[in-house]
Amino acid sequence: MDFLWSIFEPLVHLLQRTVEFMYQLTVSAGIPSYGMAIILMTVVIKMILYPLTVKQVKSMKAMQELQPKMKRLQEQYKTNPQLLQQEMQKLYREAGVNPLAGCLPMLVQMPILMAIFYALKDATYEGGNPSFLWLPSLSEADPYYILPVLSALSTYLTSRQTTDGSNQQMKMMMYVMPIFIGWMSMNFAAGLVIYWITMNLVQVVQQWFIFREEKEDHGGSKAKKEKKGK
Repeated sequence: MDFLWSIFEPLVHLLQRTVEFMYQLTVSAGIPSYGMAIILMTVVIKMILYPLTVKQVKSMKAMQELQPKMKRLQEQYKTNPQLLQQEMQKLYREAGVNPLAGCLPMLVQMPILMAIFYALKDATYEGGNPSFLWLPSLSEADPYYILPVLSALSTYLTSRQTTDGSNQQMKMMMYVMPIFIGWMSMNFAAGLVIYWITMNLVQVVQQWFIFREEKEDHGGSKAKKEKKGK
């Protein structure tokens, strides 16, 4: 066992027991399925982590909105790094943005992501080697390459929602990352790829709600200002 496994082993066992618990729920519902158990577990995890997702998405959006001002400061103070740093900090304070706020939620989620990777990568299901939909086995890669395509598309959707088209680097990553994830998914166990796709789809829904709430809050604030001005 490698070093990472020894770190995440307790969480890995917990997640594996969670999959078995979810499987028993599908048995009770009369539709026994380890594939559905993985999907249910993923949805529950994403709902628990929703507050962190809100902070992460809002921070990323705020940083993107500051990009034009940041570029102007970089051009203005390109010969004076110390002054540039001071002006950047001032810009963050005035906008009420913490550049680390988008990273911290991701760091909190990393142990869970790593544990799920180990829990599903070489999972030994109590019911044997289960099939799901067109998949002959959740422990093996998708022989028809449908899951890799879906993993690439779902990764693209999550990135597309939060990527500003004016940022060329982010725009490039929006296309490169899905291709990389799709390629990696060709060799991963189907159960792990199902988790990734489900996570992305739930993320898309969550981000849609976050952006809708922000839009409604912004519209409400604007209406109040206009009413007050009259």
